[in-house]
Amino acid sequence: MRINNRLYTSTSPTDTLPASMIERIEVLKGGQGLLYGSQAAAGVINIVTRPYAEATDGGITAGGHTNGGLHADGYVRTNIGPHRFVAWASKDKADGYTTYDVFQPSTTARKRGYDILSFGGKYGLEVNKALSLNLYYQHTDARVDNPGARLVKVKFNDRDEDIASVSLDWKPNAAAHLSVKGYYHDWDTVYTTINNVPGQPGQTVVVDDKTYWGYEDFGVSALARLNVHKGFEYQLGYDFQNFNGRDDVLLIAQRTEKVHALIGQVLTTDDLIRNARFSAGVRYNKTGGAESTVWNLTGRWEPTRSLYVEAVAGTSFILPSAEQLFGIDPCCAVGNPNLEPEESLNFNGSVGGLVGERFGWQVTGFARKIDNLITDDNTQAAYPEGIYVNADGQVKVRGAEVQATFDLTLDLKAQASFTYTRSRAAGSSQQFDRTPEYYAKGGLTYAPADRPYGLSVSAAWTGDVYQTVSGFGRRNYGDFVIVDLAAHLYLDGEKRNRRLTARLENALDEEYASRVSSGLVDLSATQRFMFRSFGPPRTLHVSFTQSF
Repeated sequence: MRINNRLYTSTSPTDTLPASMIERIEVLKGGQGLLYGSQAAAGVINIVTRPYAEATDGGITAGGHTNGGLHADGYVRTNIGPHRFVAWASKDKADGYTTYDVFQPSTTARKRGYDILSFGGKYGLEVNKALSLNLYYQHTDARVDNPGARLVKVKFNDRDEDIASVSLDWKPNAAAHLSVKGYYHDWDTVYTTINNVPGQPGQTVVVDDKTYWGYEDFGVSALARLNVHKGFEYQLGYDFQNFNGRDDVLLIAQRTEKVHALIGQVLTTDDLIRNARFSAGVRYNKTGGAESTVWNLTGRWEPTRSLYVEAVAGTSFILPSAEQLFGIDPCCAVGNPNLEPEESLNFNGSVGGLVGERFGWQVTGFARKIDNLITDDNTQAAYPEGIYVNADGQVKVRGAEVQATFDLTLDLKAQASFTYTRSRAAGSSQQFDRTPEYYAKGGLTYAPADRPYGLSVSAAWTGDVYQTVSGFGRRNYGDFVIVDLAAHLYLDGEKRNRRLTARLENALDEEYASRVSSGLVDLSATQRFMFRSFGPPRTLHVSFTQSF
C-alpha cells in the first residue's frame, strides 16, 4: 500500500509504524513508476510487517534513552482454526535534543520532543485453498514538536492518523490468480504556533491555534496474473486513487485529485529460460486533465550459481505537490502554480555474486535524465526564502555503488558499501544542493550461536554536501562520520526469551547537520543569521525484551 502525501513531499510518515512490527525493509532501486505511479522515479522503500505465525508467540519491550526518552511496545500472534491474528501496540515519548546550533534570543523552545502512540492489527482468513482474505488496521496519535531558531515559544503538530486495508486473493486454477485490494488513509493534524515578541520579554503572539491541515487518501487496485501457456506470465492491472486535502496553515485550499491507471506487463517464466527472467510493462495514467504513459523493462540472468547480472530501465514521472504549487508560508520557499511535472528516463544495472561461501559482492551503475526537475531557487531577490521552479535544461544523474559482505568466521560478519553520485544540470559543473557526491558505510557483527551475547559496530561517512543559503551563498555542511555501537545479552542462556539490549548512537558525539538555513536576526528587517539543523547527539538506548 503506497503511503504518500500530496500536500508535501517532505512529510515522511516514518513514525507511523512501530519499528518492533517491521519484519524487513526492501529497497527497490531504479524507476518503479510502472506499479507505484508518481513519486517512485528513483525507487521504492517497501516496509514489510511481521507475518502471521504457525504457533502463538509474542513479546513485550520496555526501555529508554538519554535524551529523556521512554519506549514500550508489545505484540502477539496466534491462530484459531483458519483464522490468523497479529496485534501490537507501541508508545514512545522524549524531551528531545537541542535542534539547532544557533538561536536568536527570542526562541525559548529549543528541543524537538515527541509523544507517539501507535496500535493496530492484522487478520487473515483462508476461506478455502483458492480464496484468502486479509484485513489490516493501524492508528497513530502523535504530538511532535517543531521548534524554530527564532521567535518560537510553542510549536507542534498534533496528529490523528488511521490506515486500513482489505485484500482478497483468489486462485481459481493454476492458470489464473486475481488480487484485489482497497485501502483508506486519513491524516488529521492541528498545528499550534505561539511566538515570543523580540525585545518584549513575556509578550507572545498566537500565530496558529490548533489550525487544521490534513488529507484523506483512498483507492483500490486489482491485478490479474494469467499463465495461459508455458514460458510467459501476463499481468493486467487497474489502479484508482482519490486524494483530497487542505492546509489552513499554508493556506492551501481544499483540493481533490483522482488518478486512474491501467497496467500491462509480460514476464518470462522458468519454462522459457531456467536461469534468466525478463519483463516488459507499460502504465497509462490519467490525473485530472493530465495524462502520461510510462514503460519499464527488467531482466536478471544467472550464468552460474555464483554470478548474476540484473538491470531495470524505464520512464517515470513526479507530480508537483500542493506545497510546491500553492505554499505561501513566509518561513519557506513559496509555491509556483506554473510548475510542470518532472519526467525522467532511468537505468540501473548490476553485476554480482559469490566468491566461495563467504564473500558476496555487487557493483551497480545508475543513470537518470530528468526534464523539469522541481527544485527551490534561493537566488531571486523577491523571494529571500526561495521559490519552487522547474530547473532549466536537462538534469543528469550518474553514479555507481559497490557493496560487499564477508563472513570472516561463522560468528563474525562484515559488510560495506560505497556510493558515488553525480547530479548536475546539463552543462554545469556544480552538484545539486543537498546531494552528497560520496557516501560510504560499513559494519561488523559478532553473534556467536553458542554464546548468549552479541556485539556490533557500524559507521557511515557522508562526503561534501552543499546548500545555497539565503544571504550566505553556497555552504558545505557535509564531510562527517557517524559511528554506532550495540550489544545484546540473553539473561536466560539458551532459552533466549529475555534479552537486554544497549545501543550507543553517534558514539563519537559528532556534531553533524541534516541541512543549513538562515533567518532574520531579532529586531532586524534585513540582517540574517545562518544555522544548522543538528542530527542526534551521542545517545544511549537501553531496553529489555521478554519473549514468549
